[in-house]
Amino acid sequence: MASGIVVSLQEEVMCPICLELLTEPLSLDCGHSFCQACITANNMVSMNDPDEDRRCPVCRISYEPGNLRPNRHVANIVQRLREVKLSPEVEQERHLCLRHGEKLMLFCEEDREVICWLCERSQEHHGHHTFLMEEVAQDYQKKLQEALEKLREKQLEAEELEVKVRADIAAWKDQIQRERENVKAVFQKLRKNLKYEEVKEMQKLKRKEEVGLRNLADSEHVLIQQSQLVRNLMSDVERRLKGSTMEMLQDVNDIMKRSETLTLKKPRTLPKGQRRTCSALDLTDIQQVYNGEECYLSGCLWNSCDGGKTGRRLQFLDVDRDSKAQILCI
Repeated sequence: MASGIVVSLQEEVMCPICLELLTEPLSLDCGHSFCQACITANNMVSMNDPDEDRRCPVCRISYEPGNLRPNRHVANIVQRLREVKLSPEVEQERHLCLRHGEKLMLFCEEDREVICWLCERSQEHHGHHTFLMEEVAQDYQKKLQEALEKLREKQLEAEELEVKVRADIAAWKDQIQRERENVKAVFQKLRKNLKYEEVKEMQKLKRKEEVGLRNLADSEHVLIQQSQLVRNLMSDVERRLKGSTMEMLQDVNDIMKRSETLTLKKPRTLPKGQRRTCSALDLTDIQQVYNGEECYLSGCLWNSCDGGKTGRRLQFLDVDRDSKAQILCI
């Protein structure tokens, strides 16, 4: 009963020109209401013929464009009707074309949508191949089933990639932690003048860790979104396959396009070459210098600088790309 009232109200607030629910309704002096865009277009047509009065498209009574007034009461009713959804039972019983009110019985192959017999004769579907829904139901059920199988495969692939990225994240954290501990252990053996370089190396590792984790986190986020998209598509397809023929074919073009164009984005991973660069500093030479054994770097032989007997001190200069410490005896 309530659904019947809603349908009746929808008919009362339909624009006589476009046969859709009124949008920004304007009322004439005669009492008829039209969409603002529709009645404005009607005015433009009348302006092309100065000798013809502007008349109401329904009752043909003359009107002045300046007397058009917004009908907020009707606009509020339309807004409420747009928010109302009929029960599934009523929708299933109706199966009516929203534009023409006729029963939906045909399927347009070009547009992949369910239409009524008036839609078939409209300019929009002129020359298109149309079939009874029952004639194409089995074929599209097969297509949707195939699409579902492909989506399941992509879902499995997405889950595997997601697991791989999470494993890479854990391995990357472990590797960085090991390198951090190694760097700390090495620098603890050095003198105070190495403190600055220790801090610098730790900062480099921190930035490297942040960049690597950020890339991996971005990949994980993308994979989670892809997984959710695939699950949503699967849910939509499964719902259609379990529902009626009408529900299966309604807007089937959209779900087919989304399924066919869905492509999983490969995650960004850390190149093996980049991982090999994350090695701890080789400070053996520095340790030997501090133990009074030798000094070969920067062209300085330990013997030529008196083996440190004159009290000359060592100054730490820099670490080159090969992670070799450069020492200068001064």
